[in-house]
Amino acid sequence: MTWLITGGAGFIGAHVVRAMLAAGERVAVYDDLSTGDPARVPDDVTFVKGSVLDGTLLRRTLTDLRIDGVVHLAAKKQVGESVERPLHYYHENVQGLRTLLEAAAGTGVRHFVFSSSAAVYGMPDVDLVTEDTPCVPLNPYGETKLAGEWLVRATGRAHGMTTACLRYFNVAGAAAEHLADTGVSNLVPMVFEKLTEGSAPVIFGDDYATPDGTCVRDFIHVEDIASAHLAAARALPGREPGSDLTVNIGRGEGVSVREMITLIGEVTGYGAAAAPVPAPRRAGDPARVVASADRVRAELGWTARHDARAMVTSAWAGWCRRHPEARR
Repeated sequence: MTWLITGGAGFIGAHVVRAMLAAGERVAVYDDLSTGDPARVPDDVTFVKGSVLDGTLLRRTLTDLRIDGVVHLAAKKQVGESVERPLHYYHENVQGLRTLLEAAAGTGVRHFVFSSSAAVYGMPDVDLVTEDTPCVPLNPYGETKLAGEWLVRATGRAHGMTTACLRYFNVAGAAAEHLADTGVSNLVPMVFEKLTEGSAPVIFGDDYATPDGTCVRDFIHVEDIASAHLAAARALPGREPGSDLTVNIGRGEGVSVREMITLIGEVTGYGAAAAPVPAPRRAGDPARVVASADRVRAELGWTARHDARAMVTSAWAGWCRRHPEARR
C-alpha cells in the first residue's frame, strides 16, 4: 500500500511520515508549504507541492502515485484566527476536505484517516471526555473539524471507503530537534518564548474549580500522535468497506497549566524565573478537558508511551536548536 500524507511537511505531519516510514509503509507527501517546511520531508520521499483545493492536481497525484490510502492533516488550526476569519477556515478546512475526498473517491482510494481535534467537544463538563460526549464546538476551527468528520464518514459510507477520525488533545514534544514545532500557539512553546525574552509566562485564569485553580489539560507527545495515525492506517484495510472509526487520542491523564509551567522551569533550568503571572480568563476556556482513552485501546491496541517530562525535554531541545540564546 502507498499512503499520501497531506500536510506531511508540517509539525505533526512530519512525525506521521517518520513513524510510517519506520514501520515499513510507503508514503508520499502533499503540502502547500503555507506553514510546512520542506526540510522536514526525507529526501527519498516523493513530495508534491499543492493545495487541497486543487482537485486537478490531487487527482493526478493520487493516480500517478497509485495511492491506496490518505492521511489528511493539512488544515488551518489557529483558534483565534478562525474567529477572525471564519470564511477562510471553512474554505480551507471544509471545502479543501471536500475537494480531497472527491478526488479520493474518484480515483479509487480505499482508506482515509482524518486528523480531527478535541476542539469538536467545546466546553465539556465531564471528568473524562469520551467519544460519546456531545460535540458542541465553541469556535469556527472546532466547527470545521466536526463538519469534516461528518463529511468523511458520509463519503466513506457512500463510496465503500474505510475511514478513521482521530480526535487528539494538546500536542507537545518532538521526535527529533529538527522536527520540533516552530509555532508559538500552544502552551509549551508559548512559555519557551516568554523565558527566552526574559519575561514571565502568563496563566489565563487561576480561579478555576481545579486543585490549583488553573485549567487542566490532557497533553500528549507528538510521537504518540504519530503512532496513533500509524495504528489507524494499519487497521483500516482489515475493516468492513464503508465502516468508520472515531477515537480520542490522549493519555487519559490531566496536567494543570501551573504544573506544566513548573515542569518547564525544572527542565529548562530557569527554575523560579519561570514562575507565572496570572491574567484574566480567556473566553471559552473550560476548566478541565481530559480524554478517555478506552476506545482507542480497545479498537487499535494503542496507548500513549510518553509522559509530560518527555514532552517538555524534547520540545526544549528543538527550541534551543533554533534559539541557542535560550539555554542556561
